[in-house]
This record gives sequence, structure tokens and C-alpha cells, in this order.
Amino acid sequence: MQAIQNFNLPSLLDTFVSVAVAFTLGSLIGLERQIRQRAAGLRTNTLVAVGAAVFVDMANRLHGHDGAVHVAAYVVSGIGFLGAGAIMKEGTNITGLNTAATLWGSAAVGACAGADLIGEAMIAAMFVLASNTLLLPVVNRINRRPINEESSEATYTVRVICSRAARPDVMDQLLLLLEAANYPVRDVDQHAFGPADTEIEATLYATAVEPLELDQVITELEALNGVQQAFWNASAED
Repeated sequence: MQAIQNFNLPSLLDTFVSVAVAFTLGSLIGLERQIRQRAAGLRTNTLVAVGAAVFVDMANRLHGHDGAVHVAAYVVSGIGFLGAGAIMKEGTNITGLNTAATLWGSAAVGACAGADLIGEAMIAAMFVLASNTLLLPVVNRINRRPINEESSEATYTVRVICSRAARPDVMDQLLLLLEAANYPVRDVDQHAFGPADTEIEATLYATAVEPLELDQVITELEALNGVQQAFWNASAED
């Protein structure tokens, strides 16, 4: 009997409108992701938006605005866990951040729709779509530009491959040359490289470098007796 008493046609129509709006807007966000063949595509973003709308709408009906606010907070944290599952780290490469952020945006759209803030849901969906479409050419253009080593922040490493017999002298010269170039060494590691050689790896304190200065250090290292190869590289800061 309680189910019959809770059957309220105006309230049911209100829920239908909220969920339908969440479904439509979530589908638009997901369609763009599906076209780009992302991990979370049409169905995932639609379900996230619809689920958020249903939870918030239910809380709004049972406990009013206070209940909707509390459930919306749980939706935010719950989608955070879902998004974390889409993020993958392989070495220094991290993928899935944009997918996780888009899911978060879809949940926000659904929560607005569930709280009967239809206009706000449309605005949120518009900006989520704009972030994934209009900003993409900007990101691509920036990524195609050559990196300015003097202004970028990264972890810089100098590597030297030398014979094992020459390792002590090469190690000393490596530290002296870097110190003279004002690039103090934060950490030094060494390990076997083939049957008769050693690789020395020196990590610098500096987070920005002058490439010509390090190139000069490399040239001087390669001139040392017993050195087969010397080079430096950079990896993105965590």
C-alpha cells in the first residue's frame, strides 16, 4: 500500500523530465567520447549522468533540498572512485585523466538535472563538450611546439657508459664537470652495462637547464679515456 500512496503523477513527471534531460545531455557528452574511441564512451557517460540524476532526484523527493545536497556530495566522491579506475600509469606516462574528468563532468550534469536545475545542467554539459572539442586543437598546437628546456620543469639525468676499469675516474670527472657547470648532482646510480662496461646515471637538482651547457659537458665526457657514450635526457616532473 505504501508504494501506491507514494505514486504521485506530478512528482513522477518531474522525475521523468530530470532523468530525460540527464540522459540526453549525458548522451551528447558520451557521443563525442565514443567518436574519439575513448575508454568511457556513449553508454558509460550516459549511465553516469542518469545514475547521478536518479540518486539526487530521489533524495530531493524524500528529504528536500538538504537531502539532495547530501546525496550530491556522495555522488562526487563515488564518481571519483569510478574515474580513478580509468587512470593508468605506465612508467612516466599517465593516461585516462581526461576520461576520468569527463565522467566527473557527466556526473555533475546529472546531479544538476536531478536537482531540477535544468538550465544549469545544460550549461554544464555545454562547457564539458567545449572542453573536449574546442580546446583539443589548442592542446595539439601546444604539444607540437618544441620544448623550451630553459623554462620547462623536468627531471634531468646525465648518463655515461664506460669501461669498468675507467669507472672511478669517469665518475670523478662527471661530478666535477657538472659542478663546474653549476648543475649539482642529486643522486648517482651505476650498474653493469654488458659484460665489460658500466652505466653511470647522475640525476641533477636542476629542474630547468641550458641545453648548450649540458651539451658541452657531454662533449667533455665523451673525450675521456674509456667512455663509449655519454648523453643527457629529461623526463616530466611528477
